[in-house]
Order: sequence, then C-alpha cells, then structure tokens
Amino acid sequence: MDRDEVLGEFKRAGALLEGHFILSSGRRSPVFLQKALVFSHPDVSERLCSALAARLKAEFGRIDAVVGPAVGGLIPGYETARALGCRSLYTEREGGVMTLRRGFTLAPDERVVIVEDIVTTGVSMRETLTALQGVGAQVVGAACIVDRSNGRADVGGLTLVPLASVDFPDYDPANLPPELARLPAVKPGSRGLA
Repeated sequence: MDRDEVLGEFKRAGALLEGHFILSSGRRSPVFLQKALVFSHPDVSERLCSALAARLKAEFGRIDAVVGPAVGGLIPGYETARALGCRSLYTEREGGVMTLRRGFTLAPDERVVIVEDIVTTGVSMRETLTALQGVGAQVVGAACIVDRSNGRADVGGLTLVPLASVDFPDYDPANLPPELARLPAVKPGSRGLA
C-alpha cells in the first residue's frame, strides 16, 4: 500500500479535513487527519494494519508484542498485532505519566514494536518507549499509519516504519499565515482530554 492509497482511505472516510486545526503538539495546521473516522471501519483498519504488519515483518523479523499508546494506538496496535499473530498491549497515562497497566507484562526476550496511528512530533512514542524501558522490554522499533512529520519526528532513536509519510504544513500559533489566522481554530484530537 503506497502513500496515495493510504490517503485515499482517509478521503473516502471523510477523514482528510481542511480548516484551522490545533494539533496535539499545540502547533496549527490547515490539514487534519481524523483517524477516528478511518478506524470506525473495521475493513479499512484491517487493510491498513495488515499492510503495516507486512512492512514490520520485513524490517524487524520476529515480533512478539505490539504496544500502542492510548488512545490513538489502541485500534492500529490491536489490528497490527492481529495481522502479525502476536499480543496487543497498550500504555496509558496514570498521574500524567505513560505506563503499562492492567496486568500487562513483557518478558525481556520478547521483541516489541510500538504502533501509533499518526506521528507528528513523536511525544506519545517517546513516552511509551520510556514506560517500556522501565519494565525492561526489548523495543526493536516503532511504526505508524501516517508519519505527518515526514521523517522529522523524534521517536526516541527508534527506527520508525510508516505506512505513509506526508508533509502537511504546520505553524507556531504565534506565527500563523494570514489565511489560517482568519479561520476559527478547532482542536479535534484527544490529547489533553480529561
């Protein structure tokens, strides 16, 4: 599956939005990928994540567990793990810190990949990596459906395998282009929800 096919899935789901959006990083963009609309279709989720799983097998070989950061990594993490035939776990914030909870454990010899929906800055990936390193996990790499940073995100030194990479513009909120500044800002993402 190539970049255009991935973006085609977003377009068909009505998930490639244009306007003035506040990203989870706080930066602003005229383009937002509302992945919840894509992942609301199990057949589309399966197609995207099966393609991602094939890339992960080619890049890393054996994978014993996929860990997705909640909320965005839950569905793609699960579907990718299903395609790989391995366990699916997730991290979540507890007291503001990403942690492995709910009885999830990883053995030191298990090969783990972190899977996220969209990567913009890599914050969720880095937080998840820190949580996994804290329990002695062997994290071999990371993956996402869309790398919105086009390879610039800091994912804690891990190799990032994206299904698609894009380079949508994003701006510091104090330095917006006039056409974007004229539009009302909307925050459709999940980071910062109570």
